[in-house]
Amino acid sequence: MVLQTLFPHPIIQGPTAGGQNTPAQIAAVSNAGALGSLACSLLTPETIRSQVEQIRSLTQRPFALNFFVQTTPQPDPAELEQARQLLRPVLDLLGWDELPLPAKWCEDFSAQFETLIALRPAVASFTFNILSADQVARLRAAGIVVIGTITTVAEALAWQTVGADAVIASGVESGGHRGTFLGRQEDATLSTFDLLAAVVAAVTIPVVSAGGIMDGADIKRALDLGASAVQMGTAFLVVDESAIAPAYKARLLAAGSQPTRLTRSFSGRYARGLENRFMTLMAPVEARVPAYPIQNALTGAIRAEAGKRGDTELMSLWCGTGVARARPMPAAQLVATLLAEIAAA
Repeated sequence: MVLQTLFPHPIIQGPTAGGQNTPAQIAAVSNAGALGSLACSLLTPETIRSQVEQIRSLTQRPFALNFFVQTTPQPDPAELEQARQLLRPVLDLLGWDELPLPAKWCEDFSAQFETLIALRPAVASFTFNILSADQVARLRAAGIVVIGTITTVAEALAWQTVGADAVIASGVESGGHRGTFLGRQEDATLSTFDLLAAVVAAVTIPVVSAGGIMDGADIKRALDLGASAVQMGTAFLVVDESAIAPAYKARLLAAGSQPTRLTRSFSGRYARGLENRFMTLMAPVEARVPAYPIQNALTGAIRAEAGKRGDTELMSLWCGTGVARARPMPAAQLVATLLAEIAAA
C-alpha cells in the first residue's frame, strides 16, 4: 500500500496553518517514523522553499506539504465595506476606529503549485477544493504522492476519479477548517468513524481518518474500520516543537469541558475551535460575512493584534472536539506514546 511504503507508523501529523508548524516539528515526527506535514497554504513560495530546506537539513525521511486549493478573489468594494461594518463590535473591543485592508487576499496557489513541483516532497495534500486530473498527473510524474481532503463520499469519489493516491476523510469533529468542496459546508456533518466507514466502502484507494483522534485506542479503532492511517492535528498542536502562541496553548491545555464549535466568523469558511468572545459577538451575523479568503484576510489584523496582547478571546483557537485529551510533550515522545497505546489496545 502506497502510504505504508513511505512511513512505517500509521500516523500523519496534521498540518496547522498560521505559522504553528515548524521545520523542527515536521522533522521530529518524520524521524519518529510517522509523517510530518508542513502547512504551506499561507506561505509565499520563497518561505516554502526555505522551510523545506530546513526540514531536509533535519531529516532524510519523507514528509508532506499541504495546500489550500483556491483562486485569488477580486471583491467588490461594497462587499468589503459591509464586511468591515459587520466586524464593528470586535473593532470597538480593540479600540479601533477602522479596520485596515490587507495587502493581499491570499497566496497565489498557481505559484505555490509550481514551487511544489520543483521541491518534490514525498507527499502533497490538498484541501478546500480539488485538483484537475492534469495537475494530479504532473505531481505523480514528479514522484509526489497526492492526497485529497474530503468530508463526504461524493468528494472521495471525485478525488479518486482525478487520480489521487489517497484521501483524508475529515469528520465533523476535526479542528480547523472544513475541507468541503461539493455542496454546502453545513451539510457535511458525518462523524469521523461514520464517514470513514462510508468512504472505505465506496473507494478503492487508501483512506486516512481524521477528526477527534487523540490516542492509540482511537487510532486502533480507525485502523480496524479500514483506515490506512490517521491524521492528528490537535494532538500535535501542543507538542514542544509547535510554534503555537503560549496563550493559545494554555487555553487548549486548560480546555476541559469548554465547548468547541464550528464558525465561519473568522475566515468565511466553517472551522472548529474553542468558543470565545469573537465567536459570540459575530454569531448573529456570521452567515453574512464574505467567503474565504476575503474574511480571513480582513480578520488577519485583528488576530495579529490579539496575539500581541495575548487576548485569547479574539484569537481563532482552532482545535478538534478531543482537545481535552491533548498532551504536551516532545513530538517524538507523542509518536512513541501513541504506538504503545495502539499495541495496548
